[in-house]
Amino acid sequence: MRNRPALMLTRLAVPAALLMLAACAPAPIYKTSGAAVTAAPFQVAQSPENFSNREVIWGGRIVQVKVFADHSEIELLAYPLDSSQRPKANDSGNGRFIAVMPGYVEPLDYPSGALMTVDGKLNGSRAGKVGEADYVFPLVSVAQSHVWTAEEMNKGRNNVHFGVGLGVGIR
Repeated sequence: MRNRPALMLTRLAVPAALLMLAACAPAPIYKTSGAAVTAAPFQVAQSPENFSNREVIWGGRIVQVKVFADHSEIELLAYPLDSSQRPKANDSGNGRFIAVMPGYVEPLDYPSGALMTVDGKLNGSRAGKVGEADYVFPLVSVAQSHVWTAEEMNKGRNNVHFGVGLGVGIR
């Protein structure tokens, strides 16, 4: 009977701690209509006609930016997205795609190597090259996009580490 207050405190503390950790993760930035394509870009590239005009939320690492008279194109190496729609860059790539942006975009705002998430509709594909290899790029007409900062990528990640010894963290 003496352990009842300690047991009650433990039963309350564990769910409260889990709730606090879950509250740290940012919410997804784009809402889907429920009909968004779940296939990866490499799968869409195999039969783009099956996915025409379907909504996607894809993300990845920016490879290059090309600016044209009436639009801009951003080539991305796709990665799976986490629950907050951040690209998981430590995962293996899921193919490449081209994000077609209306009008002019400043290439300095979309630096090579940065992580980005786009929301848009599939609009066909284009044959191209990756190095010397032939490649089919799905085209996404972008409605919304977000380039992730290092701070945003770390938000909601558990910074608690367990171990034996002395540790120093410098930022």
